[in-house]
Amino acid sequence: MEFLPVLVLVLSFIFFISIGTPVAWSIAISSLLTILVSIPSLAAVTTIAQRMGTGLDSFALLAIPFFVLSGQLMTHGGIADRLISFAKTIVGALPGGLALINIISAMLMGAIAGSAMASASAMGSILGPEMEKEGYDKEYGAAVNITSATIGLVIPPSNVLIVYSLASGGVSIAALFLAGYIPGILTGLFLMIVAGVWAKRKGYQTFKRSSLSQILKTFVIAFPSLLLLVIVIGGIVAGYFTATEASAVAVLYTLILGFAYKEISVKDLPKILLESSKTSAVVMLLIAASMSMSWIMSYENIPQNLSDVLLSISDNRVVILIIINLLLLFVGVFMDMTPAVLIFTPIFLPVVKSLGIDPIQFGIIMVLNLCIGLCTPPVGSVLFVGIGIAKTSIEKVIKPLLPLFIAMIIALMLITFFPQITLWLPHKFGF
Repeated sequence: MEFLPVLVLVLSFIFFISIGTPVAWSIAISSLLTILVSIPSLAAVTTIAQRMGTGLDSFALLAIPFFVLSGQLMTHGGIADRLISFAKTIVGALPGGLALINIISAMLMGAIAGSAMASASAMGSILGPEMEKEGYDKEYGAAVNITSATIGLVIPPSNVLIVYSLASGGVSIAALFLAGYIPGILTGLFLMIVAGVWAKRKGYQTFKRSSLSQILKTFVIAFPSLLLLVIVIGGIVAGYFTATEASAVAVLYTLILGFAYKEISVKDLPKILLESSKTSAVVMLLIAASMSMSWIMSYENIPQNLSDVLLSISDNRVVILIIINLLLLFVGVFMDMTPAVLIFTPIFLPVVKSLGIDPIQFGIIMVLNLCIGLCTPPVGSVLFVGIGIAKTSIEKVIKPLLPLFIAMIIALMLITFFPQITLWLPHKFGF
């Protein structure tokens, strides 16, 4: 194994990240420095530029800016209030009712909007003050909001799963979308159990039990928003349209819904389009830079060499999966999800394939690992959004965050070692 390219890649990337260089530029520059070890400078620069360009030359990637736009339309379209009202009637009477409302609403909002930070921001702004008013600890509310906001990235439609499909060489997006449901709901249930037990111990008050008519009323109000998931996923699975076409349908549907709710007007559209463009540009730059790094690693045989190293440690499936999970958890702490998926999928996918693990299952394992990273100090982006909205600090949030974090880890282990949790639904639909 040639260690020099690996050392240059790893050390340069760590250096640029440590001095505050944006992730996309850190990836691109470290990739350039790595390839300079092997080929002349002009060819190196040309190759990096070419790979960044061709990395974005994918029809499937068009789904990302469309889903980002539909998420922005949903965020500004009064969806959060309607989802919260629906969740309140279902679980409001249970111990820690407001916390459970937060979890269910965040799962639905994250799935619909496709953004953990949007979900954390919306739920924290709306439910945070309400939880404080009802006697909940600010830090407990923030911890619940931070962890639950990430689950929506596992539940489709998820941009990260689209990115994984690209990085894996063409794993079915429809299959990945179907695979995300049960793991996402399972993780949410684990968080609800922990949040409920914590609330019971603290003696937090609950709401009155809702009548069937109240539940039905809030469901009817929230139904048009929930219908988006049915339209998008149902349309893809039934073969009416591709994931990319589904994203365009999602934009049209959310736009009509926003106008129907009278939460969006024509004058709001330029702002929404600008915010969506900014987010899409950041994501696309990350993808372009990450694709160049993936190519460099392939050129230098880094994935194959690392696979050999991992398999030389042990040929036991359980041991290898534990090692990969630990590595992904570590990566998730320091790196954003999109580049992490693009960089580490080519490294770990050959390993898990050789162990007989389905690429669909591994996609969900990887995404859930990185979701946990989003709410883990010191770099977790959702963590900082959550504590910023709650106006508290990491030190104070750690105590209530820890049992919720453990619940997510337990869910991850179950999904890792019991493949049918992930694969049952895709298999039912013929994937």
